[in-house]
Amino acid sequence: MIKALLGLSTMVLASTSFAADYSDDIHKNDYSWKQFNLMYAFDELPGESSHDYLEMEFGGRSGVVDLYGYLDVFNVTSSDSSDKADSDKMFLKLAPRFSLDGMTGKDLSFGAVQELYVSTLFSLNGGQDGTNNSFFGLGADVDMPWLGKVGMNLYALYDKSQGNRNGWNGYQFSANWFKPFKTFDNGSFLAYQGYVDYQFGMDSDYVTATDGGATFQGLYWHSKQYALGYGLKIYKDVYGIKDSSGFKSSGVSHYISATYKF
Repeated sequence: MIKALLGLSTMVLASTSFAADYSDDIHKNDYSWKQFNLMYAFDELPGESSHDYLEMEFGGRSGVVDLYGYLDVFNVTSSDSSDKADSDKMFLKLAPRFSLDGMTGKDLSFGAVQELYVSTLFSLNGGQDGTNNSFFGLGADVDMPWLGKVGMNLYALYDKSQGNRNGWNGYQFSANWFKPFKTFDNGSFLAYQGYVDYQFGMDSDYVTATDGGATFQGLYWHSKQYALGYGLKIYKDVYGIKDSSGFKSSGVSHYISATYKF
């Protein structure tokens, strides 16, 4: 999935860098977008799962609210041989951020920091023993050399997953980017897009590794209506699961994607 875009949509990340200014109209930067991605994951970690899935991805801006989210539907071909055949069918992630610049009516930019946010992130799948994570923290849009605008967030995690967790469980740093670097005569372009999620300070009562994470490195072709892409994802003790010979949580996986944009 194109999780590179947590917290910021591709439209925002591809835009020209500037400090936020909402003094005259809080809705002047409003927009929305949505797309469907047909994906296939090869040896996705943890657990080396290979499977297809359909992802509805969406985002936008309305006043002080910056929203990103997606809903994954696994094993859309209903294949009995899929690694997701007997797993939860859906996974939902929502990442609303609330602009401090917009709420205060002040330009809070400084240096490379263009805008500040109160950041939240919610991850859910079906079943009592599934994922149920809520993240709360601060975020920023940061102007980085070559990459341009990068969304960054530092969260604390409240973890109610797997039916036996109910408490604060460490922190997560997240960053995401979208960098067009080659435009063709017909207006289509190539983009380097990706993200990093790194968790640390997790509770050893809940996890077998107190830090770990993943990064997605994607190369995508985009037109106005379509996109095709490949992503390499690199893991290290992802989700606080210690890598072992019995259950792999560190290594690499590969993704391919075909997208239709609305």
